[in-house]
Amino acid sequence: MNVLVTGGAGYVGSITSEALLARGHRVVVVDDLRTGHRDAVPEGAAFVLADVADAELVGYALEEHRVEAILHFAASSLVGESMAAPLDYFDNNVSGALRLWRTALRHGVRRVVVSSTAALYGTPDEVPIPETARLAPESVYGETKLQLERALQWLATTAGVGSVALRYFNAAGASPTRGEDHRPETHLIPIVLEAAAGRRPKVAVFGDDYPTPDGTAVRDYVHVEDLAAAHVRALEILEPGVARAFNLGNGQGYSVRQVIDVAREVTGRDIVAETSPRRAGDPPVLVADAAAARRDLDWTPRHPDLRDIVATAWDWHRANPEGYGA
Repeated sequence: MNVLVTGGAGYVGSITSEALLARGHRVVVVDDLRTGHRDAVPEGAAFVLADVADAELVGYALEEHRVEAILHFAASSLVGESMAAPLDYFDNNVSGALRLWRTALRHGVRRVVVSSTAALYGTPDEVPIPETARLAPESVYGETKLQLERALQWLATTAGVGSVALRYFNAAGASPTRGEDHRPETHLIPIVLEAAAGRRPKVAVFGDDYPTPDGTAVRDYVHVEDLAAAHVRALEILEPGVARAFNLGNGQGYSVRQVIDVAREVTGRDIVAETSPRRAGDPPVLVADAAAARRDLDWTPRHPDLRDIVATAWDWHRANPEGYGA
């Protein structure tokens, strides 16, 4: 299948592009490189430097490469930043995506897999969280993803679009050739590994008074290669006029202190942790019920163990101490 991957120069997008190519699909990446890295785009994928809202360039890519489906990763994704710059997030994550769908429909493309998020659930009423849980985002970021999913549900009804939204929890780890290089970095595992490597003096632990076993927030970490495999599988089960959503997680939660302890074990390094005040909007526990993905996508995580996840990330960071470079 000919697949357009928006945001394919980013963390999950580039590793999913790698997985698509390995599966025999043909890939064209569209990315404006605001946060992505040109060197992350896999060899064998075509590349178009463009914003997803650029109808002319995206339309060119769709026609030139005879695109049959879109995997959409091009979104802003920082919760704190979304609260400080809400209009930027609505513009990029909602308006930009809608302009992308308009271009896709104009060129006859009606198959879509989107990167969504557990932030749709806010503070959950039940844990593990099923897809049927109440959707109540507590951040602008989460709200923009919810609006995107709702738009796709209406496009299924009105335009025959087949879509799958993958609500993943905490992406982590690395493939042998690609890893996490955000600037600035906000994800816990790479921050902890930067401290282990001596590139930052300490790790801030935001809150130690949550109602959890050790007082720190608990999250479900899912290996990025497992996420990539789920995106490829979702692409292959799309149905015209049907919009579906799946959680992606291991169903196992780890606290911030557990992550730091595992990183100390994996790296053999001392990691200084310092308690800081809680961040607004951080729920105590977020753990996925991914039974639907296991059943309907035939998806089973191959890297469920936190030590394995951290070890792959550490291997990539040691091999690429400057990430993808300047």
